[in-house]
Amino acid sequence: LLRHFSSLGFWGLVNNAGISTFGETGWLPMEKYEKFADVNLLGSIRTTLAFLPLLRKYKGRIVFMSSIIAYFALGNGIYSMTKAAIEKFCDALRLEMKKFGVQVCIIQPGNYARSTKIQPPVSAEEIWRELSEEEKAVYKKEYVQERADFFNSILREGSTNGNEVVDAMVDALTSPTPKARYMVAKLKEKALVCVCALFPTVVMDSVLSYALSK
Repeated sequence: LLRHFSSLGFWGLVNNAGISTFGETGWLPMEKYEKFADVNLLGSIRTTLAFLPLLRKYKGRIVFMSSIIAYFALGNGIYSMTKAAIEKFCDALRLEMKKFGVQVCIIQPGNYARSTKIQPPVSAEEIWRELSEEEKAVYKKEYVQERADFFNSILREGSTNGNEVVDAMVDALTSPTPKARYMVAKLKEKALVCVCALFPTVVMDSVLSYALSK
């Protein structure tokens, strides 16, 4: 693969692949955790390692698709986990690549579910059918329905202006002075990130618990 680019030059790599799902920790089998880690985290790492020699040679750019969900989770902890991990990978890579003139950028979109279709609407019935008997005894069907309704309401609020995220990606690839992080989100989403990043964990937990109880 690398020999096809060696004579042309190689400027930028965008790690955009990602999958999402809904479910509390005990609802998801280990196989699903492994699949999400493989696609959302290890997939980006594999691609980066494959092109790293060319990126160093041509002083290129590497762009990673993260999410504001890296800072908190509302029913999709498995997705949040992978995005938090990719953020730390990027932080290490960004510092290491400085000496080669390679710049590493992270895109942190807010809720663009209606633009990307990354997460289909949640079916409470389907979740219930896949739960173990132990989980059914703990959570009850009504609780699963409430959580599914809550998550679906979040999906419906997603922005349809996906071009905003694309614009950030283009800027990361072409700007003479790209940002380390591009947070592309609504004001209330940015405010929630600030609470998670700056306030004590007990405050963050209170805010998220309130959101989940509505």
